[in-house]
Amino acid sequence: MPPTPISTTVVDGLALANEIRKELSEAVGRHVAAGRRAPRLAVVLVGDDPASASYIKGKRRACERIGMDSSERTLPADASSERVLETVAELNGDDGVDGILVQLPLPGPLDANEITGAIDPAKDVDGLHPMNAGRLLLGEPCLTACTPLGIIEILRRFQVPLEGAEAVVIGRSNIVGKPVSLLLQRENATVHMCHSRTRDLREHCRSADVLVAAAGVPLLVKRDWVKPGAAVIDVGVSEIDGVLTGDVDTEGVRGVARIVTPHRRGVGPMTITMLLRNTLEAYEARAGAWAG
Repeated sequence: MPPTPISTTVVDGLALANEIRKELSEAVGRHVAAGRRAPRLAVVLVGDDPASASYIKGKRRACERIGMDSSERTLPADASSERVLETVAELNGDDGVDGILVQLPLPGPLDANEITGAIDPAKDVDGLHPMNAGRLLLGEPCLTACTPLGIIEILRRFQVPLEGAEAVVIGRSNIVGKPVSLLLQRENATVHMCHSRTRDLREHCRSADVLVAAAGVPLLVKRDWVKPGAAVIDVGVSEIDGVLTGDVDTEGVRGVARIVTPHRRGVGPMTITMLLRNTLEAYEARAGAWAG
């Protein structure tokens, strides 16, 4: 007898993001009503990459909608490392700036690790500074990478049990795979990190109560990779014949997964929302943890 199909919730990440942004807007409003300035996010863009410019425009709009200030520093594509580092240093020293984000990827010979490592850890709202990464590893409070935070928030808001859960993370990047595995461990999940060299990847995935796919391999996760009732989070973005595609066959896992995030309007809107949350937290921490 075939198993009874499960009612699968396809997560509307934009709706959830808007719900959280309303909460952030209320928090910002309380600070402003108390006579304080609004939090400010500063973005550094090097070059004129259209995708990066579009991302920054979206971040600017998101800031405006919750009453947060934003500013941009645009440098030419041939800017030297010294010039970019000088810009970061200026923002580090600006008391009117609470969060700093250097838009990635950087062009040409610029070393992303060197430049993100120059950001004041207290203003590192992308959560990429080695000090924040180390604090995350040690389980200490810190600013954390935005996409992993968004993933955990989705799981919480959809009441996915994490205590004692078997979690599988496909991908070991510093931006998603590693930090999300640490955040899941903080929630007392048992985490298995998988990657391109993992043997029997399908079998690992079939044991997962929570499956995070961040490999960048289009449609990697098929229906028969998913444990019935699992929460499946698709972080991958690839292109097939000019069409953006995720790591998960979303339609294929319907009826098996408990929840699944689509590759569009899934984790993406939550990433920007967690950037706003990080900026607000950095603002409050720098101001002496104002009561809200």
